[in-house]
Amino acid sequence: MPITKSAIKKQRSDKKKAGFNKSTKTKAKTAIDAFKLSLSKESLMKAFSMVDKAAKKGVIKKGKANRIKSRLSKKVSSKA
Repeated sequence: MPITKSAIKKQRSDKKKAGFNKSTKTKAKTAIDAFKLSLSKESLMKAFSMVDKAAKKGVIKKGKANRIKSRLSKKVSSKA
C-alpha cells in the first residue's frame, strides 16, 4: 500500500496507463488474427498499422514490431 502522495499518484497513473496499453495491444492482436484468417492485402496493411501504432506508443518494442511484420509478410508471399 503506497504511503506518500507521489506513490499514490503513481499507482493511479500506472493503472490508467495499463488500461491504454492493454487496449492497444488487444487491437494489434485482433488485427493480426483477422489477417491470419483472410490473408488479404487490406488486412495486412491494417495489421501493419496497428503493430506500428503499438510500437510508437511503446506498448511493444520496435524490434518485436519488425519481427511481427516480417512474419506476416512471409505468410502473404508464401500464399502467392
